[in-house]
Amino acid sequence: MNKAKLVSASQVVMTQLVLPSHTNTLDTVFGGTVMSWIDIAAAIAAQRHSNKAVVTASIDQLNFIAPIKKGWIVNLKASVNFTSRTSMEVGIRVEAENPITSELFHTASAYMTFVALDSYGKPTEVPPLNLHTETEKRRYEAAKKRREIRLARAKEA
Repeated sequence: MNKAKLVSASQVVMTQLVLPSHTNTLDTVFGGTVMSWIDIAAAIAAQRHSNKAVVTASIDQLNFIAPIKKGWIVNLKASVNFTSRTSMEVGIRVEAENPITSELFHTASAYMTFVALDSYGKPTEVPPLNLHTETEKRRYEAAKKRREIRLARAKEA
């Protein structure tokens, strides 16, 4: 059995600078670019937690809250919220920073599920989470409920 790991051991903070190649005709970031950055940050967190190769199994929820403008700095924060036998839910918060005013804007949030793979490309067990803070416990319980909903929907399909 895998030894439990601290949530903090796999947390990710990833920073991107919004360049003209990332933007649309409104000089704001393409949604697909933000989705790619979210997937990368979340995959790093899942891989750190599991110490295995991981694949994206689902994007449970992705909400775009505010636009991100050309020249701004984007900070993505990813954290493993929940683990099952072979899967992990990772929560991602995206914040944009106006480098001129130092204002921060919550621009997107997402929940993603990753599956850890063994050397044969088959799902493999992941360590459980060692929860310490009230925030970690609250996120774990919320993620557990989202997983139950996902599993119920999968049965209906």
